[in-house]
Amino acid sequence: MRWPWKRKSSSDLLVVSWHEQTLAYVQARGVGKGYEILRQGVERQGSDSREALVSRVRALGLEGLRAHFLLRPEQYQFLQIEAPAVPPEELRAAARYQVREMVDAHLDDITLDVMRLGTGQDKGQSQLFVVAAKNAVVRDAMELADALNWDVSVIDVQETAQRNLQTLVAQSEGRPDRATAALVLADNKQAMLTISASEELFYTRRLELPEGFMTMVWGQSEIAASPDTYTPVSEYVPDYNVGGVSYGNDYSDASAPAASAGGAGGRAQADYERAQRLVVEVQRSLDLWERSWSQLPLTGLRVFAGARSQELADWLGREMGQSVGVLSATPLFKGFLPADNPDAAYCLPLVGVLLRTEGRKL
Repeated sequence: MRWPWKRKSSSDLLVVSWHEQTLAYVQARGVGKGYEILRQGVERQGSDSREALVSRVRALGLEGLRAHFLLRPEQYQFLQIEAPAVPPEELRAAARYQVREMVDAHLDDITLDVMRLGTGQDKGQSQLFVVAAKNAVVRDAMELADALNWDVSVIDVQETAQRNLQTLVAQSEGRPDRATAALVLADNKQAMLTISASEELFYTRRLELPEGFMTMVWGQSEIAASPDTYTPVSEYVPDYNVGGVSYGNDYSDASAPAASAGGAGGRAQADYERAQRLVVEVQRSLDLWERSWSQLPLTGLRVFAGARSQELADWLGREMGQSVGVLSATPLFKGFLPADNPDAAYCLPLVGVLLRTEGRKL
């Protein structure tokens, strides 16, 4: 997405996100057709004032740079609608009217942009993705940019950043036109699933994680699911909302009585069952893709969960009976953080923004 702000230019590119008093950043320099990571990390405001945070960021040497902003999923809505039959220059206005009942704020209080689902040339497919961010969110980001004299020309979102990473991996494997899926767990609350092909985003879904998911034991061969407490895959009915976003996943601990009765073993059983529901939702999404886009069969699923990325890949691979790999930026970007660094989860989506193609039509 391109938004209407201009500042002075700089030779390096800074990608930042600002959410819940947490600033994540990646500073990179162009090298050939790619980027070299110069510095990256996370600064938390904590009990400091905004001015104190700004002083800390200045001390890092991050003032006065050309910058792109990434909005975190909690800062915007990502909707999917039928493409209105209007000229391209009228798409935004038509989409704004069409989503008036879907957005969680008054239309006058949001900034909106659109992009076509897929290549826009797929037979029988004429849909749009609509990004809607509250003006207050954008204003807060720009106030921080003003304080640090950043030249902000682009505000992007995680779905497209994740698509960019998938595209780079597919290109590095010589399969740029094939469909690939990526599941990224950037925090302890939500996972984002995207499916891309031919450098474009075709499908996205946000999956709520069970409380404490990142500290759970996700799967052990000695834990057997009890027929009294575990519902078979075929009986789960996920709540697919607008744009594939699911707000209705039930990760409540339905087996809490069993957990309290069985002590540690019961808690492990409960964790196993709650974790299994994520497996079910991912499998449902992949099955839906195979039915809806049979002309674009998936070539694989890659996942990211910080230090537990390989563990997540192995677990999902066993549960779903297919090969699952790790989505890693380390081999693709010189100097990027290893997955076991706590800041890697915050910085991975920012690296995807570095890969943004300015000529892409939205």
